[in-house]
Amino acid sequence: MTLKVVTLVTDGACSGNPGPGGWAALLKFGRHEKMISGGEVETTNNRMELQAVIEGLRALKERCKVTVLTDSQYVFNAFDLGWLEAWKDNDWHISSKKTPVKNKDLWEELDDLVSRHQITWRWVRGHDGHEDNERVDKAARKAVPGDPG
Repeated sequence: MTLKVVTLVTDGACSGNPGPGGWAALLKFGRHEKMISGGEVETTNNRMELQAVIEGLRALKERCKVTVLTDSQYVFNAFDLGWLEAWKDNDWHISSKKTPVKNKDLWEELDDLVSRHQITWRWVRGHDGHEDNERVDKAARKAVPGDPG
């Protein structure tokens, strides 16, 4: 079975860190696009970056070949540099094996969603003219509760 090829562009935003935050995910399949977004009253930027990828992958109804574009080195490096696997091997602790991994709940959910698809991770520099990154950045900021948009 041939997998559908999807591009997922994600971003998170936070007004204060912690503070109110928003996330956005742009799903692109052929000529079709779907932007989704949401927010939380009290969160962190890293949580919103993770939530954006989670919600984007959750929106897929079948196994797909997905290229995830993120400007979050936190998210990108967890996969590209193998941090996620190391954390799992260390019982959800960072390399010192003493400090618990932050955002474990979201990492576990993302790990499960990633296992359902064929994923390629790409990091893009934020606020550097990448059209789709700029679009999700704007949508994430607009989704911050209490933000006038």
